[in-house]
Amino acid sequence: MSHNIYVYILVMAGVTYLIRMLPLVLFRREITSPFVKSFLYYVPYACLAAMTFPAILFSTSSVISAVVGFAVALIAAYKEKSLLTVALCACAAVFVAERILEIVA
Repeated sequence: MSHNIYVYILVMAGVTYLIRMLPLVLFRREITSPFVKSFLYYVPYACLAAMTFPAILFSTSSVISAVVGFAVALIAAYKEKSLLTVALCACAAVFVAERILEIVA
């Protein structure tokens, strides 16, 4: 069975092109429905959350330390800290949690 990489690339290019062009072709008028507008507004946030949340839980050696880091990040973000501060606080919390888990285990 011969696998031609150029056929795969061509098919994927076609699929990508269709995904990007079909909404432009199908929806020529402005979307006036408030429900559809609000749905489309929140789609990027939902996709980002769906992609990052599993990665957060399995990025450390223990789910417990990942949850601790996530909780600290949520608290820092809720207090409107900068992105760098949130990331550093989460990393520090994960580091401390990992060390505590090493001592306990």
